[in-house]
Amino acid sequence: MNLLHMKYAVEIAKTNSINKAAEKLYVGQPTLSRAIKELEASLGVAIFDRSAKGMFLTPDGEIFVRYAKNVLKQVDVIEEMFSKGTVCKKRFSISVPRASYVARAFSRFTMMIDKSTEVEMFYKETNSMRAIKNILQEDYKLGIIRYAENYDKYYKSMMEEKGLDYEMIAEFKYILLMNAESPLACKEKICFDDLKDYMEIAHDDAYVPSLPFSQVKKEELPDNAPRRIYVFERGSQFELLSHNPETFMWVSPVPDSQLKRYGLVQRHVDENKRIYKDVLIHRKDYVLSDLDKMFIDQLVRAKREII
Repeated sequence: MNLLHMKYAVEIAKTNSINKAAEKLYVGQPTLSRAIKELEASLGVAIFDRSAKGMFLTPDGEIFVRYAKNVLKQVDVIEEMFSKGTVCKKRFSISVPRASYVARAFSRFTMMIDKSTEVEMFYKETNSMRAIKNILQEDYKLGIIRYAENYDKYYKSMMEEKGLDYEMIAEFKYILLMNAESPLACKEKICFDDLKDYMEIAHDDAYVPSLPFSQVKKEELPDNAPRRIYVFERGSQFELLSHNPETFMWVSPVPDSQLKRYGLVQRHVDENKRIYKDVLIHRKDYVLSDLDKMFIDQLVRAKREII
């Protein structure tokens, strides 16, 4: 497949016009038109619907252009990396659930990197399906996905199908996190019914309807609060919990140092029987780098300390 033809298709998709694309690419319109026909013939699909109003992507074309953009982006990265005859920077990338033990591991990991090492690190907190997509489509190298134990076969089957290696890192039950001044904190035993008068903090992207398997994700969250605040990152959740004694959150275990910093307490709820798994994933053909191995060592250490 010709990379130049990919570039042509991406530009036409951007402008919806072969004439405008030809002007931007400094290519003759007949040459551009012929290149797209050759590309379509080699793929065996129509990339564009042609009409008097312009050229618009077909469903197959949308898929092709999405992948073509990623390929071209990677080509740019490679050219930049080797433009000076050597690779200048190392790269580390991971998508993770919002978990205190993972954040602690990443923090320690960053402190271990030699000052003379040029490195770019990408640490994205997100849900399981987005972590998988980041590896398959966005060139993230590692991911940690979280799911309820009853979906173990489902996720393992999906990872096998998508060519991902996986290894369990942690297994735990969610615990209740709340302000130390909350009336809940004074109870000897907390039941689900005790939470009805309080406001739950939850991560909203588990409910994004555009995500595949969104219903599966929705079912993983305990549903026992009539009022919820949805947040997207961990900083907001701790601020809300530390300032509002009427809030609570279901979380993986939190280290004592973080509880003291925000004036919080965590409590086990006997009624909560659901077990969750955090699983490390990467492509089967991916070879772990030295940076990856350093991070995983810290991840296991933090898990043992906190969970």
